[in-house]
Amino acid sequence: MAKVDIAGFKDKLDSIHTWPSLYMFKFIVPSGKEHEVYALFPKHELQTKTSSKGNYVSITAQVMMRSSDEVMDKYREAHKIEGVMAL
Repeated sequence: MAKVDIAGFKDKLDSIHTWPSLYMFKFIVPSGKEHEVYALFPKHELQTKTSSKGNYVSITAQVMMRSSDEVMDKYREAHKIEGVMAL
C-alpha cells in the first residue's frame, strides 16, 4: 500500500477548492462490499459500474463538502472497508 502524504493532500485540496465545494469521490471495491461505500453517502445518488469479470465495482459520488477536513474524514471512513481503493 502506498504511503499517503495526508498534510500535503489536505493542502492541495485547500488550494484547488473554495469550501463549501462539490467534491467527487471515486472508489473501487470487491463485489459484495459496495453497500459499505453506499453507507458512507446515505443521502446521495451514486454511480456504479461493475468490472467486466464482475469481481469489482467502481463507485462515484459527487457530494457537497464543507471543508478539506470533511473530505479527509470520508477517506478515513472508507479506508476501513476491506479491499477498498480510493482514486
